[in-house]
Amino acid sequence: MSKLNNKVAIITGGGSGIGKAISELFAQEGAYVHIVDLNAEVAQPVVDSIIAGGGQAKLHACNVAEQMEVKRVVERIGRVDILVNNAGIAHVGNLEKCSIDDFDRVFNVNVKGAYNALYAVVPVMKANGGGAILNLASIAAVVGISDRFAYSMSKGAIYAMSMSVARDYMADNIRSNSISPARVHTPFVDGFITKNYPGQETEMFEKLSKSQPIGRMAKPEEIAKLALFLCSDDAGFITGNDYPIDGGFIKLNN
Repeated sequence: MSKLNNKVAIITGGGSGIGKAISELFAQEGAYVHIVDLNAEVAQPVVDSIIAGGGQAKLHACNVAEQMEVKRVVERIGRVDILVNNAGIAHVGNLEKCSIDDFDRVFNVNVKGAYNALYAVVPVMKANGGGAILNLASIAAVVGISDRFAYSMSKGAIYAMSMSVARDYMADNIRSNSISPARVHTPFVDGFITKNYPGQETEMFEKLSKSQPIGRMAKPEEIAKLALFLCSDDAGFITGNDYPIDGGFIKLNN
């Protein structure tokens, strides 16, 4: 039997990168996947592919930073068994290179966006007898990463919100955990290298890959497999935890 049979899952930012991998794997495992994504042009082909493969999926074009938009989406969906807060943006720069506009932009999507989804979904889960929540944090939440001031701030907040929700809603049969990846090979990474290191793409890709002790970046599909476990009934005794998936970065990068 599939691990997520008859489960209804919301995946924010589910149209690309890690979110796409999670959306596809959850659908393969029997979930009805609701992708909540600002970029409908990118996300719709993911939905179409899932449906073509025999899965169930639907796109909800939505700005997670807008609470009423998120609330309306959740109301339309109805029952929610799984929430994956994956939507997020990055910013490169230290404190002095982080303007108030930069800070607000990252906060609104990464922190407020996750809050909005939690705020809309938790009451629904309570009414339905429970559910599983997974928030995408980062190794940047717990270790210092150069030139990632705003991003690190946002992921620290994600970690803290995950633990708070786990504590407050344990009696409602709601589990809340987070995942903290190191660098993952997504289209964002490729775009970042191309934009900032033109003509040095291969060299920089190797350098960034070697920054993980394991010697490579993670694949989105590897993150998705951990997400599947934590959102499935196999992880029924797991809540209030963060799971680094980092190729040894936190403990071995000395």
